[in-house]
Amino acid sequence: MAWIYLIIAGCFEVGFTTCLKLSDNFTNWKWSIGFFICISLSFHFLNEAIKNIPLGTAYAVWTGIGAVGTAMIGIYFFKEPSDFWRIFFIMLLIGSIIGLKLVSK
Repeated sequence: MAWIYLIIAGCFEVGFTTCLKLSDNFTNWKWSIGFFICISLSFHFLNEAIKNIPLGTAYAVWTGIGAVGTAMIGIYFFKEPSDFWRIFFIMLLIGSIIGLKLVSK
């Protein structure tokens, strides 16, 4: 169950980074509220996950999910670059996340 909590935490990390951009420096109150809800839930689920997953592993996976998810949101919704090298390194991040899961007890 801890790994499920960690995946949920990572998804909420993507949510809070997206809301952060859309909040326009916290001037749009709807997205600002979304940011605070997502960040609170992200940390809650991360806290639940680290009860059973080593902190270093959990943090690396959490930030990896957030980095990959946020980069993909940037590419699809904010028209950020999607050249070969950017996608290549995103794939390396995904491989690293999977690798950490495979070597964790």
